[in-house]
Amino acid sequence: MKITQVIENVFKKYLPSPFTIAILLTLLTLLLALFFTKPAESSVVNYSLEVLQFWENGIWSNGLLVFAYQMMLILVLGHVLVLSKPVSNLILKVTKFCTNTANSAAIVSCTTMLVAFFNWGLGLIFGALLARKVAEHAQQHNIKLNYPIIGAAGYMGLMVWHGGISGSAPIKINESGHIKSIMQSVSSDEVLVQIPDVIDYSQTIFSWWNLLIFFVVVAAVSATFYFLGKKAAPTAINLPEYKMHTDEKVSTQAERLDSSQWLAITFGVLILVAFGYRYWADIQQLKITPNLINFFMLGLGIILHGSFKKFTNAVGESISDVSGILIQFPLYFGIMGVMKSTGMVTLISDFFVSIATATTLPIFTFFSAGLVNIFVPSGGGQWVVQGPIVVESALKLGVPLPKAIMALAYGDQITNMLQPFWALPLLGITKLKAKEILPYTLIAMVVGSAIYLLGLTLF
Repeated sequence: MKITQVIENVFKKYLPSPFTIAILLTLLTLLLALFFTKPAESSVVNYSLEVLQFWENGIWSNGLLVFAYQMMLILVLGHVLVLSKPVSNLILKVTKFCTNTANSAAIVSCTTMLVAFFNWGLGLIFGALLARKVAEHAQQHNIKLNYPIIGAAGYMGLMVWHGGISGSAPIKINESGHIKSIMQSVSSDEVLVQIPDVIDYSQTIFSWWNLLIFFVVVAAVSATFYFLGKKAAPTAINLPEYKMHTDEKVSTQAERLDSSQWLAITFGVLILVAFGYRYWADIQQLKITPNLINFFMLGLGIILHGSFKKFTNAVGESISDVSGILIQFPLYFGIMGVMKSTGMVTLISDFFVSIATATTLPIFTFFSAGLVNIFVPSGGGQWVVQGPIVVESALKLGVPLPKAIMALAYGDQITNMLQPFWALPLLGITKLKAKEILPYTLIAMVVGSAIYLLGLTLF
């Protein structure tokens, strides 16, 4: 496991915070735009000011700011659902089947990946709490357990999320006009006419080939964790009980309203009725959008918590998760503004077209997306920056857009096993360290990569 220690040391010594990386990428993009796209007739000073204007316009793009808010809600509401009593009780029931390291690791990894397929925020916190409760269960019943393997298993949802229902790229291309909106002023008219209004989930998430790849990954990774658990030595566990809810104290009339179960359930049901009226036709057509998912989780979250006070307390506990999205996304939007308006997207896509074929482009996309994710640890931010390049290249080489976009999604999610940015909530809940789970997440990354690459080659 020495290689994992080397990787962790490299991350600690040389990789700055995600916010600093976003700033460095911004500066690099500005310099590259000046170096490669400056018209001969423009002066350096005038073109520099023009590029800065492109950057500022990108930061405050209304459509992209809506996108950032949608992604924040997906994470927060997913976290809120996990903190509800029914989901917490489900976690406690699952732990009863965990009697040793091998079956515990398989159960935690499998259930976490299944939950993350439906919502990545839900899967992230579900896996963390499940791993913690499995360790507490082992501690209470004197079960010998290797806790780092269980913690790593609880992080597996981040290896499948972008190929699931809440994946940033698939969910955005399901919105009417989204692909054309990000390709405006990037592609020529002859390319733009090839872009569909939407690419629905029947072509991406719910396509037979993506579902097959997903279930093969779930089976292979769960089996891998089972065999890792078979050979792992137990570790010491000394954890206090992690309390997922607290009892409410009601002393005033206002607090009675805050804690009213019937009022919360009535309002939650009202939301779900409105949801059904507005989105039932879209669901039948597999037009799953961020607004659809968030509206459903809002109503369901209020009902499952049973009071506005419990719901808002859960929101307060979850809100720290979105700080990175809140402050980093506008910087990525600025990068995209520069790349679109200066023609850099076309230059980069032309490079990929020159070295790739229709067969190899998805493979190039997978590896490049994995590399980009190390520096841009956000599927939404990565889609904004890399999405137009992938779309342009795919159209020029005749690669089906659903396949090219899913190749980006697979590559983005796989290196979450190497880049521990999204593991921070899990590490906080489990009290484990990155170096303790990294050996096992890297093994899972190798297994998952092999399956994704094979799937992209065959399908």
